[in-house]
Amino acid sequence: GQSYEIRMLDNRKAGDMPEINGKLVKSIIRVVFHDRRLQYTEHQQLEGWKWNRPGDRLLDLDIPMSVGVIDIKTNPSQLNAVEFLWDPTKCTSAFIQVHCISTEFTPRKHGGEKGVPFRIQVDTFKQTENGEYTDHLHSASCQIKVFKPKGADRKQKTDREKMEKRTAHEKEKYQPSY
Repeated sequence: GQSYEIRMLDNRKAGDMPEINGKLVKSIIRVVFHDRRLQYTEHQQLEGWKWNRPGDRLLDLDIPMSVGVIDIKTNPSQLNAVEFLWDPTKCTSAFIQVHCISTEFTPRKHGGEKGVPFRIQVDTFKQTENGEYTDHLHSASCQIKVFKPKGADRKQKTDREKMEKRTAHEKEKYQPSY
């Protein structure tokens, strides 16, 4: 339920794709599973979640906090996606809220649950001659894990402790955390 910003930026080089100058583009933000094993059963996993939490969505756009997003759409059959139009020449920020936690998709064990990694995926499209936004421009993603505040603090503490035990050479293999 916490809002997190995704800043939408036009990163074209000068002269690239002049056909989108002065036009809107469409982005679809989705929460998907990062693990390939869960990607194969994603539909069943999401149906199970929907059955346990009727009327809830996995992903929402925090509209009051978002800037520059136009024509926001959420499809009732796609609880893990939001789509909107935006102008690449203007400052645009989409604030998202994830309403599920990583441990909701792990088999129940006794003790601490690991939690599955999710991926936030943003796909952007330009308009075709017939007015539909189907020409793919760009995709971006990042891995996330979502926990309740106490669980998140505990997870960060154990992750930090694990990293401190590693040698400097081993630490170089990991990207810095933010």
